[in-house]
Amino acid sequence: MHRPNSCNYSSWQAFALAPSRLAEQLAKALRHKMKTLIDSTNALIGGLAAIRRQFNVPEQFPPAVLAAADSASKRAPTAHVDRTDRPFVTLDPATSRDLDQAFAIERSGNDLLLHYAIADVAWFVDDGDAIDREAWQRGTTLYLPDGKAGLYPPVLAEGAASLLPDVLRPAVIFTTRIDPDGHVHLDGAERAIIRSRAKLAYETVRDEELPEGFADLAARITAAEQARGAARVDPPEQEVTQEGGHIRLAFRPRRMAEDRNAALSLATNLAVADALYAHKTGLFRVMAAPDAAAIARLRHTAHAIGLDWPAALSLEDFSRGLRGSDPKQAAFMLAIRRAGTGASYAPYRAGERPWHAAVGATYAHATAPLRRLADRYVIRAALAVANGAAVPPEVEEAFTRLPKAMGRADARAGQIERAVIDLAEAVLLSDREGQHFTANVIDSDERFAKVQLCDWPVVARIEHAGAVAGRAVILTLDKVDVGKRQVHFRHFADPDWP
Repeated sequence: MHRPNSCNYSSWQAFALAPSRLAEQLAKALRHKMKTLIDSTNALIGGLAAIRRQFNVPEQFPPAVLAAADSASKRAPTAHVDRTDRPFVTLDPATSRDLDQAFAIERSGNDLLLHYAIADVAWFVDDGDAIDREAWQRGTTLYLPDGKAGLYPPVLAEGAASLLPDVLRPAVIFTTRIDPDGHVHLDGAERAIIRSRAKLAYETVRDEELPEGFADLAARITAAEQARGAARVDPPEQEVTQEGGHIRLAFRPRRMAEDRNAALSLATNLAVADALYAHKTGLFRVMAAPDAAAIARLRHTAHAIGLDWPAALSLEDFSRGLRGSDPKQAAFMLAIRRAGTGASYAPYRAGERPWHAAVGATYAHATAPLRRLADRYVIRAALAVANGAAVPPEVEEAFTRLPKAMGRADARAGQIERAVIDLAEAVLLSDREGQHFTANVIDSDERFAKVQLCDWPVVARIEHAGAVAGRAVILTLDKVDVGKRQVHFRHFADPDWP
């Protein structure tokens, strides 16, 4: 049996699970490194239905909400200036219809001006109406491979409020100035009518289709992150998607266009957060940094994995050079993510500076109002302060209630995501009991180890005292219970380690 010392990440494969039949053997199309399972027992379909029931995923909107949304979708914008002359475009996954953001970029001397148009959801949703009450119950859009449960009805989220191409849409435009060092400042905010020129997709976009200055802007934001000691890490993540009638479980790498587009949102959210904090209001995304004890444990982990982390180098500086394509570095990226306390929401409090350690700054969520409830209120507050107006009292009051509502919604979304992955892993491995698998240890404690299979997009937990993060192990698949979404491995052997 071949026993590599560690996983070769370039060999990670995506596997398709056809929801119609479950085959006993893998398809032989391994020349393209693709393994396909066919679901004859409808275990995947039934499992997704069970997840929806367990987590109370809404199947549809109440009739009163649909009626209110249909009526609201016909509202003509009357408080918006005409900005249809600006060459806005959107950049999202190809299948997305709920388009929150469109952008245009222009130069102003040595600065860049980012005109970030955000869907004006508040134009269609009134405080306390049926749509608003339902949104407070949901908190976020929930995504599953067989469909999503939207925060707002499709007539708004994928229709009248979505920044689709070649149609007039109301938006809130935040204009952010980015200097050569990547420092941001909110120059203004206004309600406007826009017309997006194109719906660009991460999967297919070409550089020439993007506005001039797109790559430069992203580079400036990245440079500013480095200068302020931001510690964001993006290890490869498991993802379950539906493509061409098949469910695919894979480790998804991030595309460059996706990272650069994220820099636009980051720039806007930082500028909005600064403006709100200066006016003593707002709702902020906060996260504590790993404490001294956690950093000490991370240093031990790095040493055990075999990474050279100089004593004089901070965690932020060291993490900046990590690459998810390397198995040892990806294992350490996951360890960094586990070392923190997780992000949450907090309203403005006098005498407290809200801080997001991974971003290295005061930070807010304002750029995804079609998918996150909190953003609608942050946008309203930012629009007010940017124009010298008082923040509406109902918005200030909402800031006190949103941390709990968003915490509950985020927790449910995370549980659903994990349950979907557990289900896909169980279906994927349902005919492999008794077989051996090579895995890489990505985290461990005195008794258990978290491992990542080398040739399958599966992460599991095993009982293995003394496991060392970053090293390879051989596992035996003891049992799979698709109904319970459980896969049980046991430690079989350790390959030779040089």
